Amino acid sequence: MLTEIALLIVIYVSLIFVLALIAGDNSIVDIFWGPGFILIALYSLIQNPEPDLRKWIVTFLVALWGIRLSVHVFLRNRGRGEDFRYRQWRETWKFFIVRSYFQIFLLQGFFMFIIASPVYYINFCSKEPLGFWDTLGLVVFGMGFFFEALADHQLSEFKKKPENKGKIITTGLWELCRHPNYFGEALIWWGIAFYAMNLPMGWITLVSPVVITLLLRFVSGVPMLEKKYRGRPDWEEYKRKTAAFVPNVKFL
Repeated sequence: MLTEIALLIVIYVSLIFVLALIAGDNSIVDIFWGPGFILIALYSLIQNPEPDLRKWIVTFLVALWGIRLSVHVFLRNRGRGEDFRYRQWRETWKFFIVRSYFQIFLLQGFFMFIIASPVYYINFCSKEPLGFWDTLGLVVFGMGFFFEALADHQLSEFKKKPENKGKIITTGLWELCRHPNYFGEALIWWGIAFYAMNLPMGWITLVSPVVITLLLRFVSGVPMLEKKYRGRPDWEEYKRKTAAFVPNVKFL
């Protein structure tokens, strides 16, 4: 089953790579990030269709998250051209096409395989009744979905106002931490992983939220985005008094 999931992901990201070549825009991969997880959830559910409430709940939650995120990224990026991070790589990388396939698309596929592990593990293995961990998972997922969706909405509304052009949002959830949307994303995957905790060896899928949390906080999320604002006086002041990731926890 793991081989099937891996092959599915490789085919999926390869098709997105072709679309990106045609469009001349590698940042479209961000639009297809959420739908990739929906595809994995549906495929693994169909492969083991025995009635199980946990499977349906998790598949529904993944679909809810994936659709919202994909629509949000599409609307955010519409008409803006390639995201500055991808554009910078296009301008500086040698052997750009080959390197982008491996370093953007296949690499995202690799992380998709790891982060989606609770989803396909549950859909392949779930036979246990619902319990405490499932309730906790729903609560944590709900908190994360609320944080991510509200933070994205607040940022979108902030950017719509002409007087805010060039400014940094520091209100709403953005007053609690500099990246409330990323914090919400991490909580979502902790919540999904908790659904696997009632299953035999389900704890191994905690690799999913650990990886996404580390990526967002220390690799592709916070550091990459904050590099854009480094040195600005308003940003440095905001950074000095506001936690990066976990609300009101300054060292995170």
